[in-house]
Formats: sequence, C-alpha cells, structure tokens
Amino acid sequence: MNFDGKVVLVTGASRGIGAAIALAFAGEGATVVVNYLSNDAAAADVVAQCKAAGGDAWAVKADVGSPAAVQEMVAQALAEMGRIDVVVNNAFRSYSFDPEQRKMFGDVSWADYQAQFDGAVGSAYHVCHAVLPHFRQRAQGCIVNIVTNLVEHPVVPYHDYATAKSALVGFSRTLAAELGPMGVRVNCVAPGLVYPTGSSGSTRAQFRETIMAATPLRRIARPEDVAGPVLFLASDWSGFMTGQVLFVDGGLVMK
Repeated sequence: MNFDGKVVLVTGASRGIGAAIALAFAGEGATVVVNYLSNDAAAADVVAQCKAAGGDAWAVKADVGSPAAVQEMVAQALAEMGRIDVVVNNAFRSYSFDPEQRKMFGDVSWADYQAQFDGAVGSAYHVCHAVLPHFRQRAQGCIVNIVTNLVEHPVVPYHDYATAKSALVGFSRTLAAELGPMGVRVNCVAPGLVYPTGSSGSTRAQFRETIMAATPLRRIARPEDVAGPVLFLASDWSGFMTGQVLFVDGGLVMK
C-alpha cells in the first residue's frame, strides 16, 4: 500500500493503538496529523517516529469532544496541506479494562453511559461533521472508526463502553449509506483485547491467558496488529467496501 501524497488524520494518536496507526501510515509515505489531548511529549515522540519511518507528521493538540476545537484542527490541517484523504477516529473516553474491578450493571449510572457515548460517538461525530464539506467537495474520502469485538462477543460485560461502541457501529453504517453516493467510504475496525496499552495495563495475566486460550491464533493483539487492517480499509485495495466491521481479534469472533 502506498500513501505517498495522502494526508491522514488520526485522533488519539499519541499512544497505544493510535500511535501504531499513525506510524504505519507514515511508513507507507503518508503525512499524518497526530491528534492528541494532553501529552505533548508523547505526541512529539510519535511525530519523530513517523518522520523516521519515512513519512511526515505534525502534532495537533485538540479535544475531539469539543466541536470548536475539532473545527479548528481540521481547518488547520486543510490550511497546511490543502487536503485530508483519510480520517481515523481512534480517540475514546478513558476506560480501564479490568474484569475484576469493572462495574456491574446495577452500579453503572446513566452518566457513565453518556460519558462513553460522548467519547465514542460524539468525538467521531464532531470529526466527521468537520471534514465532510471537504470530502463532499472532492467527492472522495475515507473514514475508519475504531470499535471493539465486544459489540459482537461481550466476553466481559463492560456495559457502558461496549454499548457506546455498538452505537458507533450504527453511526458508521448509517453514515456509509448516506455518503457512499458521494464517493466517501466509512468502515470500522473491531479489535479484541490489545496489550499493552494504557487502558489494558491493569488486565491481569491470568485473564489474558484465558483470552489467549480461547483465541485460535493463541495470542493477544499488539497495537501494530490493528494498524494493518486500518490501512487496508483506507487504501484502494478496499475501494468497494463500505459499512463493514472488520474484526481483528485472532479469530475470537468469526463472521
């Protein structure tokens, strides 16, 4: 896959899966807009790695939960580069994937659901809304939203998180149906447990081993395992795919 001359916006790209996605695009020649919320040093490190990989990158600090901040970020990218070809909505509201410490349904408040919904669907909505006029003008564009295999197989009932990601799947498919005639594709990548990341760091080894034993490929995904499928969905190789959910969990979910 060759992304020379392409501009890719990756939200939540200063660490974990987002950083791996940014680096993979840069390795294929893309210019990457590394969006991040607060960690200046981490974002600068990702930018340096992207440049070392052969692409170009710059960091843009913006809270994707803020419509005004997102509009400014997109406007800045267009002013600098004149185009955006791919958007990867990876940012989400902070969450700890710890099956032993998770809240049971009776303890989950509606505010917990709302917070995760705002983080998953709200942030994707703000970014898609901001970039849509540019995509419409060019009659092309690609959006990849990061969801989770929990939408299909809730091996651990993370109620608020999984419900919000399920809503993001619905959002993505509805958007794909509307934007397809304009030449814009929208797809999802659904990883299983990805380790190590900031959110999965508290997952005990015993639980990770249980997941590995149930997974046909007998291991847990690393951040870079998620990047390849994202690049595929952003490339011309998947040019006739839209509204799809690509599960990336070693075969734990088979569809």
